[in-house]
Amino acid sequence: MNHPIRLGVNIDHVATVRNARGAGYPDPVRAALMAADAGADGITAHLREDRRHITDDDIARLAAELTIPLNLEMAATDEMLAIALRHRPHAACIVPEKREERTTEGGIDAAGQHNRLAPLVGELAAAHIRVSLFIEPDARQIEAAIRLGVPVVELHTGRYAELDGEARTDELRRLSDAAALAAKNGIEVHAGHGLTYDNVGPIAAIPQVRELNIGHFLIGEALFLGLDESVRRMRAEMDAARG
Repeated sequence: MNHPIRLGVNIDHVATVRNARGAGYPDPVRAALMAADAGADGITAHLREDRRHITDDDIARLAAELTIPLNLEMAATDEMLAIALRHRPHAACIVPEKREERTTEGGIDAAGQHNRLAPLVGELAAAHIRVSLFIEPDARQIEAAIRLGVPVVELHTGRYAELDGEARTDELRRLSDAAALAAKNGIEVHAGHGLTYDNVGPIAAIPQVRELNIGHFLIGEALFLGLDESVRRMRAEMDAARG
């Protein structure tokens, strides 16, 4: 069965623009509500340890005001676990986080960090928060996700987005194989990072991928098109690729 594909819109970089001036605008919560009206199926926000864009107040407001699912991206720390348990988002995606990186640079090492991740996954699941792991499209990481019992993995598409030609084709094959392996083992597959109108089609066409999470590109396009049109066009590109 060829399932519909969902679009999660990451609104982090609306907050980046706001924080550049220390003002109260533009408001990422307003952007989230506009994205929902434009066809987003969910909203993603990454509360970083250094609070470089999304803030604790943003998360509280998003949790209170959204009528579509909130996906909280979070580091595997006790602080972030406590915040997730306090606000109870629909989902929590555990991601690697380094203070010096500009953006998330790759997937979390679920295989190497099993003992650290297992109790976090257990507490989030006990609170009825849907847990996902942001991982590389690698069989070892899929197998680690199976052992951890997570219901969702999000495959990192950043490498795919940066490559071209035969190298991109090879990376697309890795993503397809990883998606098939995860789905075969009962794990729902999401994907994201670096996706644009020009490269989203082949990822959206992978039949096991149920959701794409896209942020920086959509916020950038919104400067020229408006957020409504930016989201609607991505929605249309994804749906066309899915057929």
